[in-house]
Amino acid sequence: MAVYTHLGAEELAALIAHYPVGELVSAKGIAEGVSNSNWLIETAGSDGAGTRFILTMYERRIELEDLPYFLGLLDHLSAKGCPVPRTIHDNDGASFRMLDGKAVALIEFLPGVSPAQPDAAQAFAVGETLARIHAASADFPLSRANTMGFADNLACLEKCGSDALASINADLPAMLGPAREAAAIDLAALPQAQIHADLFCDNVLMLGSEVTGLIDFYFACSGAMALDLAVTHAAWCFDDAGNYRAPLGGALVEGYESVRKLTSRERELLPQIAKGACIRFIASRAEDWLDTPDDALVTRKDPMQFVARWRFYDAQGADVFA
Repeated sequence: MAVYTHLGAEELAALIAHYPVGELVSAKGIAEGVSNSNWLIETAGSDGAGTRFILTMYERRIELEDLPYFLGLLDHLSAKGCPVPRTIHDNDGASFRMLDGKAVALIEFLPGVSPAQPDAAQAFAVGETLARIHAASADFPLSRANTMGFADNLACLEKCGSDALASINADLPAMLGPAREAAAIDLAALPQAQIHADLFCDNVLMLGSEVTGLIDFYFACSGAMALDLAVTHAAWCFDDAGNYRAPLGGALVEGYESVRKLTSRERELLPQIAKGACIRFIASRAEDWLDTPDDALVTRKDPMQFVARWRFYDAQGADVFA
């Protein structure tokens, strides 16, 4: 989440008037994330009761034709009882609207707090919820290709170029070799589902050890379930200093397998897939670092955090998931 486009109070009030949610009371820009502009919206109904929503304006990496998939998946999973925010449809029944040439959507606000330092119980709950999402998506009628696949990550790093990568960190160009290795991994034969593909701690809302919301599905796609688990493992199981937290790693996989057992082939490939997941975030963070305007209300994320995690998976191999 972030704010690239600035909307005035009158523009926001006029936009919210197209939804059956009452009058706009307040709107606050959200500075987290890197891809879209987001606001926390509060409205008041005729009874004066306040209700909160998230308003998103789609800025980067999202194609208009993908929005029915993203927003439809939210509604599908929410209807299946998964802790996922539903889309608020406008007065004409549309899941998104156009404003100044950009798509906007209003999303249900869910309670909870993203854990800054998750514990093993929380990791177990997230693994369990991730597997539930995979199961619930089995009859979702739409599909979407993964535009952040391993070959795409390689292309992204190559497009950035060695000189630009080195301007971020002198060690970053060396990741082009591992990116080429990851691009050769074939995930097509592994069990597939609709996957979140970006399940960082800040995309999970929790109350204690209960998952109350999985949010920000804008990298979701049809893909290997093992990739989703590997992405989550790489995102959740390291502390701020880059140290691996083995209790969280074990709990995450245990929670996932409490709902769906991994196949032997998935478990065999998980170390390689985890390295590929790290390359994905190295590439996207490097691109965002180079492309983000200096005046955008955005917090840049350091790609070198995932270089360190790639090095860990490379050194430990199969022992991480044993």
